[in-house]
Amino acid sequence: MRPESSVMESSDNQQFPSIYGPVNSWRFGRSLGIDPIGAVSTCSFNCVYCQLGNIQQKTTQRQIFVPTAQVLRELQAIAPWDYQDIDVVTLSGSGEPTLAENLGEILAVVKKITKKPIVVLTNSSKLGDRAVRSDLALADIVAVKLDAVSSKQLQRINQSMETIDLPDILTGIEQFRQEYHGCLAMQTMVLSVWTPDIEANYIRLIQRLHPDEIQLNAPSRPRVLARQLESSGNDGVETRSYSCQSLKCISAEDLTALANRIHHITQIPVRYAPVASL
Repeated sequence: MRPESSVMESSDNQQFPSIYGPVNSWRFGRSLGIDPIGAVSTCSFNCVYCQLGNIQQKTTQRQIFVPTAQVLRELQAIAPWDYQDIDVVTLSGSGEPTLAENLGEILAVVKKITKKPIVVLTNSSKLGDRAVRSDLALADIVAVKLDAVSSKQLQRINQSMETIDLPDILTGIEQFRQEYHGCLAMQTMVLSVWTPDIEANYIRLIQRLHPDEIQLNAPSRPRVLARQLESSGNDGVETRSYSCQSLKCISAEDLTALANRIHHITQIPVRYAPVASL
């Protein structure tokens, strides 16, 4: 913990391994991160743009990775810091947070202690699970991922496990949309300029799923090839001396134009990242 700010440098911090930040997010403001996954990156996707690098463990099975009691101890340990320095608490970190079987317990603990709005970032792959939807009901904002408009594109961009297909993801998002009373954001990574067909299909899916907000992102930071938590959730972090892979990036002008077209047709608020500072 840094005495001058009473915050953690990253979730690699040995004293507070499940807490990182605060970090600055263009979507949510100043965010304290909670990592319910732990030391081994674990996800059902292995996205080509993932800032964690190649996922170490791919699975769709829920389990307890970080005990709820550990999260509680760490949050209590940073008291009497009263969380005035943060806008939200975000559950993300080392992989897909809905894989944590104790997600609901962690959300309840975080809400009780911090009394701040809670955000969960999810790749949407577990939304067909009633227990996952019940857990997520405790969050104030849920940002669901939708990068692909076809199963082929899902495999190319998100490299999902073979048991995961786009129709199931879309059905899960629809089910969650019907049940959830918080703010549902749709987060989409735009890797390059979309063809007219991709754009039209995306807009049709947005009209079907009807999120409260659309968040368009672009991979302007190189992707690290090995797992690094220093960049987890930090929109403003500089790339360090890691082995990296550069990704093709849509221009700021094209991203702005895309956002304007989507908003014009859907009338849903569209926010997009400043491409130069992702």
